[in-house]
Amino acid sequence: MRYPETKENEVEPMRKTFLLLLVSATLLSACQSRYNPVNWFGNGEEVEVDPNAAPPNPLLPEKSAIARPEEVYPGVPITRVTELKIERVAGGAIIRATGVADRQGVFALKLRPLNEGEAVDGVLTYEFLGIHPQNPIGIGAESSRTLIVAHSLTDQQLEGVRTIKVTAHQNALQARR
Repeated sequence: MRYPETKENEVEPMRKTFLLLLVSATLLSACQSRYNPVNWFGNGEEVEVDPNAAPPNPLLPEKSAIARPEEVYPGVPITRVTELKIERVAGGAIIRATGVADRQGVFALKLRPLNEGEAVDGVLTYEFLGIHPQNPIGIGAESSRTLIVAHSLTDQQLEGVRTIKVTAHQNALQARR
């Protein structure tokens, strides 16, 4: 395949145009002008806040007449915690606790955070809870009373936490970072 021959003086204006565009783009990116697309919103600046401002969302009432009362979780602490693992995942961690109940049939397991989910001296504490059946099934073997529960945490919730502790009725286990 043959390419058409170009004259040396035809290529020169294209080079000059390209060079001019390159130089102007470099200069424009360094300046703080409104023509630079990177600076369209500019830098953040401090503004005053009105202390008498309306609530965050004025369309939502502060207290609703149709709001249901928060359901009370009837769980009680299980007998003892036998294993505690903290598994790192993208964006946080998963707490996985294994425990043994005093009878069979315990259900609706939960790790309830103590201290409103805030770490105290770098220790985040959870209570291992379960709901016992109204009609007990029986005691049974330990393997039939073994329970596993998991709870996820975000990186924000883990900030400043050095130890995670899970408590039960007879004991507690903790895992350190």
